[in-house]
Amino acid sequence: MNFDLSFYKNKKVFVTGHTGFKGSWLCKILANAGADVTGYSLNPPTNPSLFEIANISQDIHSVIGDIRDYKSLKATFDEAQPEIVLHLAAQPIVRDSYRNPSYTYETNVMGTVNILECVRTTSCVKSFLNVTTDKVYLNKEWAWGYRENEELDGYDPYSNSKSCSELVTHSYKNSFFNDGHVAISTARAGNVIGGGDFANDRIIPDCIRAAIKHEDIIVRNPFSTRPYQHVLEPLHAYLMIAAMQYQDNKYADYYNVGPDDQDCFQTGVLVDLFVNKWGEGIKWINRYDGGPHEANFLKLDCSKLKSVFGWRPHWNLDTALEMVVDWSKCWIEGGDIRSCMDSEIEAFLYSKER
Repeated sequence: MNFDLSFYKNKKVFVTGHTGFKGSWLCKILANAGADVTGYSLNPPTNPSLFEIANISQDIHSVIGDIRDYKSLKATFDEAQPEIVLHLAAQPIVRDSYRNPSYTYETNVMGTVNILECVRTTSCVKSFLNVTTDKVYLNKEWAWGYRENEELDGYDPYSNSKSCSELVTHSYKNSFFNDGHVAISTARAGNVIGGGDFANDRIIPDCIRAAIKHEDIIVRNPFSTRPYQHVLEPLHAYLMIAAMQYQDNKYADYYNVGPDDQDCFQTGVLVDLFVNKWGEGIKWINRYDGGPHEANFLKLDCSKLKSVFGWRPHWNLDTALEMVVDWSKCWIEGGDIRSCMDSEIEAFLYSKER
């Protein structure tokens, strides 16, 4: 399916979590497509942040607020009168969820309730997409990919709160939107990498921080397998799902969004690729730090997304890491970040799906 982003021209789109890594890239794509975007989120979660470096606020109407504050969210929502809602706001870090489980559940579960309440109590929305994670599934450490009908039961507070967010969405869909007047979907994405991710406890940001300091990269679990993909892959899929269900409710469903099997890599192999792309003689060392439980093997079966939409990933992991390194070196050297992002988006959109 050749999905055309021109669909979003002049569409009113509401994005929660717009100041985050994925949210910033999403807002840039939407703004480039001519959408009228309102973002609602806390201040950027990192310093530095992609949102500030790329000056995303000049492209959209940016409102700083807490997804847990229903009154504030509702006021912003009512003013925006969106047709399409993309819900990305979350506490997204597994280790942070162990440190502060209450906040994680409040944000990831009640935040979802709050945005769905906004949708329920207005008549403007036609399409709603809740972005969750591949970690929503009960992880059985098996070698094949999880399908959308597998049991939802994340282990750690982050993963489990996202499982709950899925179930909240399912309940609202059945209870309040069963007549189809709003198309409701969720998208369960794998691990994303890309320029501008400055989060703690993520492998590529850790690699870049170490490379800048000319230090060894510390890899705490090199044998864990994850479905790595460039950030533009799931964002393009989210926009495709939201647009297609806007036009026809039959597309409203629950979808995995991940790479093909050949790009489900062990973390150590991913870091090897990064080291080769970066150069400068950097290397990594294996140092397990005794941290909390995290899944060892995780893979998604994306057959449904492929069969329903004819979707295919655009970039393999090798190309994705080239883009990460190019963006990071542009930033380090004081280059034009907005232009770099625009070039990457164009290259992605006009590359042939594999």
